[in-house]
Amino acid sequence: MSFTLNPGDKAIDFSLQATDGKIYSLIDFNDSKYLVIFFTCNHCPYVIGSDEVTRVTADKFTGKSVAFVGINSNSDKTFVEDDFPHMVKRMKEHKFPWVYLRDETQEIAFAYGALRTPHFYVFDRERKLIYTGRAVDNPKDTSKMTVNNLDRVLEEATSGRSLSLEMTNPIGCNVKWYGRDAHWMPPEACDLL
Repeated sequence: MSFTLNPGDKAIDFSLQATDGKIYSLIDFNDSKYLVIFFTCNHCPYVIGSDEVTRVTADKFTGKSVAFVGINSNSDKTFVEDDFPHMVKRMKEHKFPWVYLRDETQEIAFAYGALRTPHFYVFDRERKLIYTGRAVDNPKDTSKMTVNNLDRVLEEATSGRSLSLEMTNPIGCNVKWYGRDAHWMPPEACDLL
């Protein structure tokens, strides 16, 4: 069994607070045919470098019944910039077109098997995973990217075409784990460092 979710696996429910003060779970996105859940944060250069490309993709597919949900599970003991107040500040500054949730206990990141920031999961109407991995091949410097896998998968899915890929390796910083003690992280994830 692998640490991260695999294509065909069902989305795992959550109940997390967003930067808008509301609590969200899977049911709040039932109106959308597709759901993109991605693990992200405030400080990672791979996130910062690719957020605007993610914004373009989100804006492009919102009208095609695709909802975007960002989840920050990073330990704020590692980077204080990843705490909830900084999330609220970042959303106010950038007005990203997604719901931004805080996974304080890291239980959701562990359940999904989040490996990097950013790490994307695309689910269909039945909330079965149809794609997991990176959005682009150079998230740190999108001026050098050659492919946008997330855009491609969503274009194929929303057009009713067969997907040309289901999985890629996410590219980014490791999720900053804590919870059991100051240095805890899932044993499976240690092998990926």
